Amino acid sequence: MTQKITNGSYEIGFGKPPVRSRFKKGQSGNRKGRPKGALNLATVLDRIMRETVVTREYGRRRPKTKLEAMISQLTNKAVSGDAHATRLLCQLLRSAEEPSVAGEPTTGFSEPDLKVIDNMLKRFQASSMEGSDETDQG
Repeated sequence: MTQKITNGSYEIGFGKPPVRSRFKKGQSGNRKGRPKGALNLATVLDRIMRETVVTREYGRRRPKTKLEAMISQLTNKAVSGDAHATRLLCQLLRSAEEPSVAGEPTTGFSEPDLKVIDNMLKRFQASSMEGSDETDQG
């Protein structure tokens, strides 16, 4: 069990460290942590893949991003019969068609939002069916 010690009018205990052992203002608890402005692998890779290169297509020079050029080359190899390139391209296509990893739909709407939208669509369809029945009779 934790004992509460009073230091003057201040109670020292769980979640209430002594004033002398707290971090000073502006002082970090992890001094040798990640430096400000340091980039992670995903950011560096994204920047590099968005750089443009000039390629030749049908005798003409055309600027493309590095990602576009890589996928274009992979597709050309797959079409020419390279089994490894075909397998890799199929995996890329499958992963591009799957919903996001977090479980949310690719539309960006959450599950409750999709239910609300579905209910609204049903009501609109029902009201349009009622309106079309009246115009057919008249």
